[in-house]
Amino acid sequence: MNFFQPIGRIFLGFLGAAGRLTLFAITAISHCFRPPIYPRIILRQMVEIGYFSLPVVGLTTLFTGMVLTLQTYTGFARFSAEGAVANVVVLGMTRELAPVLAGLMVAGRIGAAMAAEIGTMRVTEQIDALTTLSTNPFKYLVAPRLIAGLTMLPLLVLVGDVIGIFGGYLVSVYKLGFNPSLYLKSTYNFLEFMDVFSGLVKAAVFGVLITLMGCYHGYHSRGGAQGVGAATTNAVVSASILILCFDYILTELFFAT
Repeated sequence: MNFFQPIGRIFLGFLGAAGRLTLFAITAISHCFRPPIYPRIILRQMVEIGYFSLPVVGLTTLFTGMVLTLQTYTGFARFSAEGAVANVVVLGMTRELAPVLAGLMVAGRIGAAMAAEIGTMRVTEQIDALTTLSTNPFKYLVAPRLIAGLTMLPLLVLVGDVIGIFGGYLVSVYKLGFNPSLYLKSTYNFLEFMDVFSGLVKAAVFGVLITLMGCYHGYHSRGGAQGVGAATTNAVVSASILILCFDYILTELFFAT
């Protein structure tokens, strides 16, 4: 029986953590639809998540589109199928690479910042002070971040789609010698609405996951500076893992035959 005790302890601990996270998510999402609403805080979080994350997302998608073009051309040249490079680049960026990479970049930047900010407020008893002043911490701290993440990640991914495809265009035309008009025509004709829409849906889900993990780990941090550091690390790691898991689930839902 001593052999099974650690296994049972880990399993019960996992169930307890999953239950706490589920209750936290239900409570936080329900407060997004009930007054009072703090539009100024929501706008500030939208600027923080969207505007200030634009450079890192733009650079990531730009070089990803360029590298994807080079690698695709290298592989397709073996089968004399270089004309399909534009199709692969536009599908890869809109369906998969732009949403996932933007989500991971924002998780590293915003998820960590949220966990550190809310965790510091928790260990310095500022969240308790909000409750004392009859201000619901979920409405004041969590709900604005969830709304901002839900709305801004799709916009970031949409911009990332354009920049990534543009990066592929630059490499294809100025390095590989493609005809510019034929490349753009092939990209436009091959792209479908569902390709872009599926990426934007993924981005919205990723935005909720990132902000939820950052708020959850920050809200439940304990133990001073060390606890805040652990909460920051856990927020980034858990958000990144969930992004990859939900990426497969959503891809299965959209494109499974």
